[in-house]
Amino acid sequence: MNNLIIDAASDKIFFTIIADNKSYTSEFSNNRENFDKLAILIVKFLENHHLNIKNLSNIFVNQGPGKFSGIRASLATAKAISFVNKIDLYGFNSGHVINQNYAKIIDLFNKGVLIKNLIKPQY
Repeated sequence: MNNLIIDAASDKIFFTIIADNKSYTSEFSNNRENFDKLAILIVKFLENHHLNIKNLSNIFVNQGPGKFSGIRASLATAKAISFVNKIDLYGFNSGHVINQNYAKIIDLFNKGVLIKNLIKPQY
């Protein structure tokens, strides 16, 4: 199961893939230039780790609280990728992540705490 986590609620944009026992993370500046090409950054990130969007099982996106622009850009991009590719989308909160440790998101997902397609932005 390949899970993509998108977190743009803080000063950096983080992409994380958690697949089985492997984890890959990249970070980018949280700025307008990167918001404009967020989908391109995601595709390149996946390609760098020999994955395709079609290989994803789930997308998790940080719905806040945090930076308004980052949350809006990441939510819109995640929803579009999810919709077009029929990938399950889940939202999580900034409080679920401590020091960019995204393993807890997968734990919450496995426990059934995260609700599919229920995104409630918190700015």
